[in-house]
Amino acid sequence: MTQEGFKRKLTAIFSADVVGYSRLMRDDEDATIHTLTNYRSAMSNLIEKFRGHVVDAIGDNLLAEFTSVVDAVNCAVEIQRELTERNAELPEERKMEFRIGVNLGDVVEKEGRIYGDGVNIAARIEGMAEAGGVCLSGTVYDSIENKLELEYEYWGEQKAKNIQKPIRLYRVQMRSKAPEVVDSGEKKALTVPDKPSIAVLPFKNLSGDPGQEFFSDGFTEDIITMLAKIHNMFVVARESSFTFKGKSVKIKEIGRDLGVRYVLEGSIQKFGDQVRITAQLIDAKNDHHLWAEKYDRELKDIFAMRDEIAMKIAAALQVKLTEGESANWGPETESIEAYIKVLESLEHFKAFTSDDNILSRQKAKEALDLDPNYSSAMEMFAWTLLMDGVLGTSNTPEKSLEQALELARKVLDRGDSDAGAHFLIGYAYSQKGQFDKALSELEIARNLSPNNAEINAGLGKILNDAGRPEEAINLLKNAIRLNPIPPGYYISWLGHAYLLTGQYEKAVHEYKNAIQLQPDDMFSHLNLALCYVKLEWEADAHAEAAEVLRINPKFSAKSYARDIAIKDEDSKKLLIDGIRKAGLPE
Repeated sequence: MTQEGFKRKLTAIFSADVVGYSRLMRDDEDATIHTLTNYRSAMSNLIEKFRGHVVDAIGDNLLAEFTSVVDAVNCAVEIQRELTERNAELPEERKMEFRIGVNLGDVVEKEGRIYGDGVNIAARIEGMAEAGGVCLSGTVYDSIENKLELEYEYWGEQKAKNIQKPIRLYRVQMRSKAPEVVDSGEKKALTVPDKPSIAVLPFKNLSGDPGQEFFSDGFTEDIITMLAKIHNMFVVARESSFTFKGKSVKIKEIGRDLGVRYVLEGSIQKFGDQVRITAQLIDAKNDHHLWAEKYDRELKDIFAMRDEIAMKIAAALQVKLTEGESANWGPETESIEAYIKVLESLEHFKAFTSDDNILSRQKAKEALDLDPNYSSAMEMFAWTLLMDGVLGTSNTPEKSLEQALELARKVLDRGDSDAGAHFLIGYAYSQKGQFDKALSELEIARNLSPNNAEINAGLGKILNDAGRPEEAINLLKNAIRLNPIPPGYYISWLGHAYLLTGQYEKAVHEYKNAIQLQPDDMFSHLNLALCYVKLEWEADAHAEAAEVLRINPKFSAKSYARDIAIKDEDSKKLLIDGIRKAGLPE
């Protein structure tokens, strides 16, 4: 029965609060109150614009209601976008982020205030939203699913304090379903290095056989690898330049997106024992062709053509090679068949699956059968042994590791100055927990191939593991500059360096970027949870812990502590304590 002065109604409830409010107040009370006042004013204006009204505003909380669910969600998204723009103008430590929850439920209204489970659920949902995010109840989602140009992530049924039944939750992805409009005039270009810089685009396969893609791709990678050894050049990594494969993009745009002055493009047509290669070097600043060449030769001359192209690039860019750099060039094998086997092995290896790893090792072995002294074939075989450990497919991982080390040492014993072999040995030592030896090998590898993004990133990662994250930051930034469209693990490793140096908000930024690239990267979710623990963002930490268990239901702090390869005990304790505080199982 309705009591006098009470009114029941169905309404959309909007609840918001500040993430890390206690820390902000502790660090600078006056600045926090000033920012909160300004942000609340902006929020109130938008709530009014979307036909809602503020019901309550105590401390850092704000409660509002809307007669329209669509208006409530649109308003929540617009508020987060507005506050993101405002935060961009503040120092990292003074940014103020809100969590917002929206629920559709029955409430009791009295004297302009609202009460009831509908309000309580909205508050609980808000607590489960991420910083700068919007979280919706199932009732809200059901009402707006096909009405707004938004994307949603289902977050399952979540239990909430003092709420009898689990709440079905959805997160707003904070981006429109509509196609993104890229304003090339506003896109920030990377700074071009002060030394000759180049991106080598994937050579087009004109053989008429898609099965020959591995050959044109491998030839391209060979040229990149050779140029990467030159200290007085800047060479973009394969992964970034290959993002333009098969796309019709202007050279100027490629130069801008990759931050280079010059671009090499070409084609390969292989027919029988003959091959035709075209190559042209272009100044991306003005689209001017510096040189173009066409080669019609026998397949056995492939190494000579590769070396000639690399030499002409260096000459055109007025880069003088040192005696050591010149000595690193030249064919490793006289067997074209072995070379092709290695290219096939590399193609399978880059798939990073257990089946492809087996095929990669098989092709490497076939290459070694043709030429037992072929260094690249030895290295490919060794990498597949190491990959067995990464993929968990080796029954004797320690034996596989030792076999890989033996092969890499064999390459070096022949007197080769081989960056790849030193890189492999360093990685193997890191897996054995021998970090000083690992770092020594990686430093040699980087000196031999300073433009190799993988080596720079690998050295940064091992510095993290060795308890030297301050040194890792610049190396990882350099790796990302060399590979400006980087894989997620580069970004995750940079986030880890920030985490270990106590720069938690920077770490959060990097981990979120890494997760966008690799949504099921358990380690990024795990370390993001640890950052949230340190920032005292409890709900966010628990949300990321839930993601860890979604990806690996068997995860435990004990197994993680057993398997993790970290030299510094303080860093290890930081991680393990954070895991427990995030709510992950022992």
